[in-house]
Amino acid sequence: MSLTIRSVTRQDYDQWLPLWDGYNTFYGRSGPTALAPEITRVTWQRFFDAYEPVHALVAESDGRLLGLTHYLFHRSTTAIEPSCYLQDLFTLEAARGKGVASALIYGVYERAKLAGSPRVYWQTHETNLTAQSLYDKVAERSGFIVYRKLF
Repeated sequence: MSLTIRSVTRQDYDQWLPLWDGYNTFYGRSGPTALAPEITRVTWQRFFDAYEPVHALVAESDGRLLGLTHYLFHRSTTAIEPSCYLQDLFTLEAARGKGVASALIYGVYERAKLAGSPRVYWQTHETNLTAQSLYDKVAERSGFIVYRKLF
């Protein structure tokens, strides 16, 4: 399979949206718990706003998008350079196990290096064992546990 990892373009919206919806469904955000359409609209717009630190890559093969990743840069109190947070990663079910997700991760690594970021990090749900088997090959576990408070 010929695979290209590239920045998302405005013309990708019709193929990006089902990937985005699939990602959100995977994490239980569908039906009554779905994201508000405004969140999707603003997220999409952020990719094309030079003042936003939010970016998107897509994996394409033969004109078809097979996966997406969204990442952002932010400041840190422990480094001068920006940190890179890989926020979302999703591939079509038919594309899984074919190197698409790892290619997307390495695409983020390349963009982070170009931005002068000393690290890329992300989180996944503890039950997402399939993803963890890939992540264990392309990165190291930090040992940190995530806490949150929703309002």
